[in-house]
Order: sequence, then C-alpha cells, then structure tokens
Amino acid sequence: MKKVITLVLVCLVLASCGSSQVVKESRKTLKGYWNLDNINYNNATGIYDVTLFGDASSECFVGSTWRFIPNNNFGNYEISGSTCSDGQRFFVWSIPEQEGTTSYDILLKPTDAKMKSTMNNAGFRLNINYLSENQLTFTQTVQVDGKPFTIVMNFSKISE
Repeated sequence: MKKVITLVLVCLVLASCGSSQVVKESRKTLKGYWNLDNINYNNATGIYDVTLFGDASSECFVGSTWRFIPNNNFGNYEISGSTCSDGQRFFVWSIPEQEGTTSYDILLKPTDAKMKSTMNNAGFRLNINYLSENQLTFTQTVQVDGKPFTIVMNFSKISE
C-alpha cells in the first residue's frame, strides 16, 4: 500500500511539473537561428493581402531569418527583398504557462534594439503547433469577415 501511495504522489508531482518542463524544453529547442520557409493560410483559397506583426506583407517575411535567445528572451528577425522595407526588427518573447492543455503559445512583443517596447507593451500571440530540433510551425488565427482565418508560418532551423 505504501508503494502505491508513493507512486501516486510521484505521478501527481510529475503531472504538476509537466507544463513547466514543456516550456523549458521549448525554450531550449527554440534557441538559435531559423529561416521562415513559407507562409500559407490553412488551405484557404484566394489571394490575401496579409500584414504580419503590424510590420510588412507576408511576402516580405518569406525567407526572413529569425533568432531566439532564451537566456534573456530577446530575439530578432531580418527582412530583405526588393519591395520590402529591409532591416532587422527586434522583439521580446515568452512562452506562458498554460494549465490543462497540450497546446502552447509564444508571445512576441516588438521592441527596439535596446529592448524598449515599440507598441506600448502590446504584442502578438502565436500558437506553437510543431517544434522539433529542425522544424517549427507557428499559427495565428485572426478574424476576417467575422470568420476565423489561420495564418501558418513554417520554419527550418539554420544553426544554434
């Protein structure tokens, strides 16, 4: 009986720490440089003029390089292209604890190079749909004509 009680207690402790462990592992896996390979709209048909993060069109983001630094939650992405406003953009990021769900989000808050908010501490919430050592998928669901519209961003890891 004592072994059963101990086993139950160990399971409860592990279950309560599970979310924190997922966040820790995700932060470690995100560390490094990522390429934004493509953006799609969850199989929606048509042509869409999408501006991401209040910054640039989705076409400008394809091919951009992203960096996540977990020890200070700072990051950046760099856009380049003939019709795009080239340059490096900065953000602070975090992965909030979410109880009772297997899904988790990442928060991105645009900043300047000195980590000062450029949007009065407002930011963007993206769902982390898939994360491995080499692949990453973010989704963001917005409303278009009163209906959900999902933006899917697929990344591949370049280096640590």
